[in-house]
Amino acid sequence: MKVLGIDPGTATVGFGVVEKPRDAGRLLRLVECGIIRTGSKDSLARRLQIIHEGLTELLQRHRPDVLAVEGIFYATNVRTTVVLGHARGVILLAGAEAGVAVAEYSPALVKKTVTGSGRADKDQVARMVQGLIGLRALPRPDASDALALAITHAHTARPSNARIVPAVRRVS
Repeated sequence: MKVLGIDPGTATVGFGVVEKPRDAGRLLRLVECGIIRTGSKDSLARRLQIIHEGLTELLQRHRPDVLAVEGIFYATNVRTTVVLGHARGVILLAGAEAGVAVAEYSPALVKKTVTGSGRADKDQVARMVQGLIGLRALPRPDASDALALAITHAHTARPSNARIVPAVRRVS
């Protein structure tokens, strides 16, 4: 199984691709991780376009079985929540266009799955991601969160833990 984890944002979108080997006793294998960065002076429309193009390219290159995305959460600032919703919408659209199933996980469940605590901080998550995948160095923060999402799906993929939207292939 190949999972593409996505940590949504409008300035940076973290991504992480992992493969789960058939032998359940082995570590997950890192395929690629990084960020999609948008320009600070770009309009929201342009940022969303950059995110869509970057994610579309990742989906075409890696052909994951599942896109694991952080579920919606409510930020203190309403505008932040709304803007993040735009980014998530573009991410979900790219997954649907590629015909990839989408699984959404709450931040607390991701933290609990990776660290054992739903209140873990970013550094704890990054260090556990490093150990679980066997990385030599800590991944970048947004990439680390995306990898944590992919790890969560790889280890806990059950309908009761995630809202999974089946893939819909476009008919030409």
